[in-house]
Amino acid sequence: MNTRHLIIASAIASLFALGAGPTFAAKGDMEKCAGIAKAGKNDCGTATSSCAGTAKKDNEPEAWIYVPKGTCDKIAGGKVAKK
Repeated sequence: MNTRHLIIASAIASLFALGAGPTFAAKGDMEKCAGIAKAGKNDCGTATSSCAGTAKKDNEPEAWIYVPKGTCDKIAGGKVAKK
């Protein structure tokens, strides 16, 4: 491993140690929030798309993403999707 890779790896490890890394919530702590996904960034299929990442445009009413519970109600245009 060269010096550059070592420095980058050390920096990333430091961020995780400080709690700046990704946080993963249990599925029970998440809810589906529809109407806020960017094009191509939805988490699962809808009536008009077959799988994740297939939303054709931003803010499609049926396209949803997982967000922490209670967050969707705080987002303009977001609505909690049925499970």
